[in-house]
Amino acid sequence: MAAIETNRPAFGATGLTGRIGALLAQAEAAVAAWSDTRATRKALSGLTERELNDIGLTRDDLQAM
Repeated sequence: MAAIETNRPAFGATGLTGRIGALLAQAEAAVAAWSDTRATRKALSGLTERELNDIGLTRDDLQAM
């Protein structure tokens, strides 16, 4: 499974530089979340129906991710 990275730089500047930094940090977090979801979906897609059932999931649940 993919690990979640929770360390993000803190941009304390209130000016344009701080806002741009915060925007870039948000974009990076969104890409990381998308990548984690994709990796999780790919790993779960390799499981059999029985294995998915054992962990309480169905193929439809994977589509909803």
